[in-house]
Amino acid sequence: MNALDIEQGQRPVEPFLEVEGLTKVYGKQQALNGVSFTVQAGSSFGLLGPNGAGKSTTMKILTGVIKANEGSAKLFGKDVSKDQSVVSKYIGYVPQEITLYEQLSAYDNLYFFGQLYGLAGQTLKIRIHEVLEQTGLSDRSKDPVKTFSGGMKRRINIAAALLHRPKLLILDEPTVGIDPQSRNHIFDMIRSLNQAGTTIIYSTHYMEEVEALCDEIAIIDNGLVKAQGGLGELLERYGRKAIYLEIGGKVNPPELTQVDQVIKEGAGWILETEHVSEVMKSLLLMASQRDWDVKQLEIVRPSLENVFLTVTGTALRD
Repeated sequence: MNALDIEQGQRPVEPFLEVEGLTKVYGKQQALNGVSFTVQAGSSFGLLGPNGAGKSTTMKILTGVIKANEGSAKLFGKDVSKDQSVVSKYIGYVPQEITLYEQLSAYDNLYFFGQLYGLAGQTLKIRIHEVLEQTGLSDRSKDPVKTFSGGMKRRINIAAALLHRPKLLILDEPTVGIDPQSRNHIFDMIRSLNQAGTTIIYSTHYMEEVEALCDEIAIIDNGLVKAQGGLGELLERYGRKAIYLEIGGKVNPPELTQVDQVIKEGAGWILETEHVSEVMKSLLLMASQRDWDVKQLEIVRPSLENVFLTVTGTALRD
């Protein structure tokens, strides 16, 4: 597999990006402990984990900002730590920290970053115009960045990462501390880029963002990827299968052999079971026979939060 295959629109059989056994130690602190995952071309890949899980360290290694102590990250089969040209040509990186020159205008910031990517002349001017359109900031192009909101600064940061038309766009927590309008604009932009063929890696600790944007997810905690797969696959494999039952009056929870665990929740109970259909039928029959005043009876939809709890042993935390 090579870059030419991607540029000609051929979907590679091998992973577009292959990350294998990344470890990183800062002094006595182990930030990564063997991180491995694969990303297919054209996918929108979510790296989900709490603050301190190792997401930003992983992103920095993928973009050549820092080097791993062990392991490798290969794009088009080339190790990014050994071939910086692959990074500069094919990867756009939006770091968690906003990196702009506050005194300069949005246009001048983009002109500076465009030159770093090797763009110049009319080509650079056209690309600046295009990315300002994409980010919805054309009307503010001449204003100093210091006058922008946090969300607008983030959008200019994304615009800078898009100037050279990267094949892979890496975004590290791009919606932290921004306004809802910018958040929605970033979401729309990511969907549009992905539909046009740009591969996305989206790092976040917000589950709802992963569910909204990503077709593939890796859950990372304590410097290690705990699970990877499509959302539906992860929900099926790790999600809690359960029924919620709420009955009026003083009624004890029903005892059924096919129910693994009964958990009190609000005014009712969560009945965890691998046999949802059979248990639902039994409950309906019992409700009729015992004349229950059923307030609520429904299958509990597996959630990504429950998946995270299952694979890490703890709830997702900020």
